[in-house]
Amino acid sequence: MTGPTADSPRGARLPVREELRGTSPYGAPQLDVPVRLNTNENPYPLPEPLVARIAERVADAARALNRYPDRDAVELRTELARYLSRTGGHQVTTGQVWAANGSNEVLQQLLQVFGGPGRTALGFEPSYSMHALLARGTGTGWLAGPRTEDFRIDVDAAARVIAEHRPDVVFVCSPNNPTGTAVDAGTVLALHEAAQAAKPSMVIVDEAYGEFSHHPSLLPLIEGRPHLVVSRTMSKAFGAAGLRLGYLAADPAVVEAVQLVRLPYHLSAVTQATALAALEHTDTLLGYVEQLKTERDRLVEELRAAGCEVTDSDANFVQFGVFADAHVFWRRLLDEGVLVRDNGVPGRLRVTAGTPAENDAFLDAVRKLMKENAT
Repeated sequence: MTGPTADSPRGARLPVREELRGTSPYGAPQLDVPVRLNTNENPYPLPEPLVARIAERVADAARALNRYPDRDAVELRTELARYLSRTGGHQVTTGQVWAANGSNEVLQQLLQVFGGPGRTALGFEPSYSMHALLARGTGTGWLAGPRTEDFRIDVDAAARVIAEHRPDVVFVCSPNNPTGTAVDAGTVLALHEAAQAAKPSMVIVDEAYGEFSHHPSLLPLIEGRPHLVVSRTMSKAFGAAGLRLGYLAADPAVVEAVQLVRLPYHLSAVTQATALAALEHTDTLLGYVEQLKTERDRLVEELRAAGCEVTDSDANFVQFGVFADAHVFWRRLLDEGVLVRDNGVPGRLRVTAGTPAENDAFLDAVRKLMKENAT
């Protein structure tokens, strides 16, 4: 978390909502260092044939920029549905898919519809901190549910929390950020059953890193479950963090509901054109994903060999530790020219899988610092 707070000298003069006071904007340090492995970006630039195709599609879109874009992004949603049907293990239709400016906007729209003042959302921490921030921003109460010592979700404990607090929205992040742990289908079904018995509630499965998982997507679970949503992004697997395109798959009624709160023409013609070009190159981009999975697994193996405790990862990042003072170790890595993420998980840091050369530089720095710690 970086940046000014609502209690800063200037912000203090404004009638800011009470629940926003003392908070800070979301963000990771953006520092100019040789090796940046702190924001879970895909390290591989888009291939030149895709760059050329983007230029063609954007040029076509530019000729009609005097007109509003397709408000419902039908062509894009159709292609996203085709992609999910091919890779997610479940056939979905255009009417089951919705897209917005990054998965964060997708989640925000869901909270605008199903959360809000007088309602609550539940997540299992540590997890993606934007879930709580989006809840706060939409006036939704936030509940932090438990995890086990190995960062898994204890189904029985979670079910008790759901039964006691009866949240309106339940977040399940799989693979989980920042720990990298995946959630199996049985756990999601148990949480969904508990949520329906308590309220019923919406269950949102955040699969931002789903393409990197050893396990199949949880997408098939939406069949026959109108209160279950799967959220995805093109930022990670598609190497398109700068595009800002997220999407969801759910019952058509959910798609209709989020359109009640979406801003008019929220997806620009340029965004839609760029995303459509990227979807034409899915096979090439998913090839990069396979390379990153190999590098991710190498990081796990070599960090353990260096003496670190490492959480099993299904994402494109790895959580490692355990350090007496994680922030001190973070600073020492930074002094070596390597930027990783300090998420505030006690004793642990998170590193994104980069290129082989970037990962080598990171591992060399860790080995050096671990050796210094041992002497």
